[in-house]
Amino acid sequence: MRYPNGKIYSKDKLNLDTSIKEKKHYNLKDNASNRGMGLEEDISNSCEYYNNLNVCLIYKRPTPIKVVKMDKINKSKITEAYFSSKSTTDYNGVYKGKYMDFEAKETINKTSFSFHNIRSQQIEHLSKVTKLGGLAFFIIRMKAYNETYLLKYSDIEPFLVSKLRASLPYSYIKENGFLIEESYLPRLKFLQAVDKAFFGM
Repeated sequence: MRYPNGKIYSKDKLNLDTSIKEKKHYNLKDNASNRGMGLEEDISNSCEYYNNLNVCLIYKRPTPIKVVKMDKINKSKITEAYFSSKSTTDYNGVYKGKYMDFEAKETINKTSFSFHNIRSQQIEHLSKVTKLGGLAFFIIRMKAYNETYLLKYSDIEPFLVSKLRASLPYSYIKENGFLIEESYLPRLKFLQAVDKAFFGM
């Protein structure tokens, strides 16, 4: 049988082409999932999963803003605003009867994690949480290795307070941090890392 363009119909060739297309489509999806989303989106999705199971109650802290102008027609649209106060950390909530507070950071650096993006108010805030018995930590993603770690604030505090170092070596993160396992649901099993870091489980 011939198509109008003169090419010969081949059932085997048709099936082969279809299977290649399906395989390419599958590989693209697979590669996309391996790349992962942004760290904060991964954490927020994981929090939503855990919250729905009533395992904890953790939310992303909203950025404090002062609204200056609203759209005259669409009253739900903000046209002008500014930061009303300095923000503290990204997430807070309750887990196993303990208050939890943490900051999410990621870096493309292969050898270290820079302290450059950790602000003084975050250090002060996490220090107070620790002193009052709360669970204070950082979730740090080393993008070069596709690894995400939980690092207790108390294990970073000496470096942050002394200011003797501008960064934390990757080797220190691997040795003192808790590797967070990735999965489909939840995306980041960070509560398992919390159990190991704070509850000795």
